[in-house]
Amino acid sequence: MNKRKLKESEESAECISQVQKILRERFCHCCAAGKLFGVRHQYSHLLELLRRTTVHGESNSALIIGPRGSGKSALLNHVLKDLREMNQVSENLLEVHLNGNPFLSGLLQTNDKVALKEITRQLQLENVVGDKVFGSFAENLAFLLEALRRGNRSSSCPVLFVLDEFDLFVHHKNQTLLYNLFDISQSAQTPVTVIGLTCRQDILELLEKRVKSRFSHRQIYLMNSFDFKEYIKIFKKQLSLPADFPDEAFAQKWNNNVQHLSEDKTVQDVLQNLFQHSKDLRSLHLLLMLAVSAVTAQHPLLTPADLQEARRHHSSDSRANIVHGLSVLEICLIIAMKHLNEVYDGEPFNFQMVYNEFQKFIQRKAHSMYNFEKPVVMKAFEHLLQLELVQPLERPSVRAQREFLLMKLLLDSRQIMEALQLYPNCPTDVKQWAASSLSWL
Repeated sequence: MNKRKLKESEESAECISQVQKILRERFCHCCAAGKLFGVRHQYSHLLELLRRTTVHGESNSALIIGPRGSGKSALLNHVLKDLREMNQVSENLLEVHLNGNPFLSGLLQTNDKVALKEITRQLQLENVVGDKVFGSFAENLAFLLEALRRGNRSSSCPVLFVLDEFDLFVHHKNQTLLYNLFDISQSAQTPVTVIGLTCRQDILELLEKRVKSRFSHRQIYLMNSFDFKEYIKIFKKQLSLPADFPDEAFAQKWNNNVQHLSEDKTVQDVLQNLFQHSKDLRSLHLLLMLAVSAVTAQHPLLTPADLQEARRHHSSDSRANIVHGLSVLEICLIIAMKHLNEVYDGEPFNFQMVYNEFQKFIQRKAHSMYNFEKPVVMKAFEHLLQLELVQPLERPSVRAQREFLLMKLLLDSRQIMEALQLYPNCPTDVKQWAASSLSWL
C-alpha cells in the first residue's frame, strides 16, 4: 500500500514538473513554441519576404516596429522556425544577430568595428579573414560576403542580418554599418536581407538620406490593439497545456480548471487591473510565471488565490520602495502624473503637463508646499527619470526639447497610495491631493 502511494506521489511530482517546465519555457523566452496573437497579416508578410530570400535569392530589407512587449522578437522567431521547416528552403540560410543595446552583456555592438568582428564570428569566417587588414568597413564586409559566394546569385548562400534595437545603430558614426548593409541588400551577388527591430515610430526620420535611399521602406507595425475579451483568451491559451502532454487525463483536468479560472470574477479583476496598467504580454507572462510557481504535487491546480498572490508579488517591486526615499517635491510630481493618468486615461504626458498640474496644486490647495522655480522642478523630474520611475516612450534625440518629451509613469495608483502611507512626515494636504480621484481643475 505504501509503495503504491509512493509511486503515485512520484508520478504526480513528475507530472507537475513537466507542467512547470512547459509553461516556464513558454513564459520566459521569446521562443517559437508559444502562440502569436493578432498578427496574422504581419506574420504572412514577413514569412513571404524571407521565403523569397531563401528560395529565390532575392535581397531585401524591412523594419519591424512596435512598442516594447508587442511581440517583435516572438514574431521573427516564429517566422524563422516555420521557414526552416519548409521543404523548398535550403538548410544553408545564415543568420547574423546584432544588438545595439550597450547594456546587454555579450550582445553589444556599440561601433562598426565591433559589429564587423561579431559578423565575422557568427558567419564562422575567422579562418578566412585571419590577420588581413582592409581599408574600409565596406571593403571588409564585401570581402566577407564574397567568401560566401557559390556560383551565381540563386545558388549563393543567403544571409539574414537581424538588428535588434535598430535605432541604437543609427547613432554609429556616419551610420556606416546601416549604409553598407542596405547597399549590399540592393546590389550584392550574395542574397542578403536586413531586418531591423525597433520601438521608435519615427525611425525613418533618424536615417541619413544616403541610408534612407537604400532602404526598401518596408515597415511591419505591431500594436497591442486587442481588447479585454481577447486578453482573457490569451490568458487561457498561455496557461493551457498542449494536446501532446504525456498525461492526457491531467492535461484535460488542468485545461478545464484554466477555463473555470478565466470565468472567475476574482481572476478577471486581477487581469483587468494588469490590463489597464499595461497590455505588454511580458507582464502577463510574469504574473503567470509567479502563479505557476505555487503549483506542487499537493496543490496541483491553480486557484484564484494563487493569481491574487502572484499579482501582489508582481506589483510589489523595488520601484514602490524607492518612493520612500524621495523628496516631497518628487512625491508631488508623481502625484501630478497619477492625476494626469486618471484624467487622460493613461495617455502619455510630458514635463510641461506635469509642471502645470503641480502649479494648480500649489496655487489653489497647498499652503505647506514651497513654490519651487521651474529649473528646480525639472531637476527633480530628471531624478525620477534616473530612478526609472518615469520612462520616455522614445529615445530622446539631440534636437528634442526636454519639456515636451512624451513619458509614462511606471507606478500604478495602488503602489503610489501604499507608498504614501509609509512615507515619513508626508504633509497631510499632499496625501489628500493624492487620494482625490480627479485633478485640480
